[in-house]
Amino acid sequence: MKKLLLAACAAVAATTPALAGDLPLQRPYGPQAYNSLFNWTGFYAGVNGGYGWSKAAGTSPDGFVGGVQAGYNYQFSPTGVLGVETDIAATSMSDTAAGAKFGVNYLGTIRGRAGYTMDRVMFYVTGGAAYGQGELDIGGLSNTQTHWGWALGGGLEAMVTPNVSARLEYLYADLGKQTYQSLLGPTNVGFSTNMIRGGLNYHF
Repeated sequence: MKKLLLAACAAVAATTPALAGDLPLQRPYGPQAYNSLFNWTGFYAGVNGGYGWSKAAGTSPDGFVGGVQAGYNYQFSPTGVLGVETDIAATSMSDTAAGAKFGVNYLGTIRGRAGYTMDRVMFYVTGGAAYGQGELDIGGLSNTQTHWGWALGGGLEAMVTPNVSARLEYLYADLGKQTYQSLLGPTNVGFSTNMIRGGLNYHF
């Protein structure tokens, strides 16, 4: 009986190191990479409104801006988003100085966006083409011209429901020069504007 017990103990002792060698290696717990829970990929459309101020023809037009936008986002990494957006807004911006009145009838952009997300919050920069219609009135002679240029800005956007986001955005646009007719003859007018606006988007 003693021989049988000794043989059994010897067998267990011989197999224990082999079993221990087969156990998985235990690694200490380390920091995990952050993964966004919300995916921003998809189409969206919405409305915007805010305040704009400009420089043109020696005047400083300012006033309300409000319009619509639409775009598409693609989330290519846990925190990276690329997209494209277009918008157009009517404005009440106008000013008079030295007998000349300049107003901005509408503004629009076609821009790319690059964002950094923290789940349902995104910080982004944006830039692209810009256009707008100015109206110059000197001595009762009024005419309009369409300007083209570029826009650059950035903003913050956050999801407030599963399908609706709210945003706050700043844009600067340089619309270049156009030739307006006046009582003094053709007049070249340069036009630039700043806008701060809020908005709401519905994500499809």
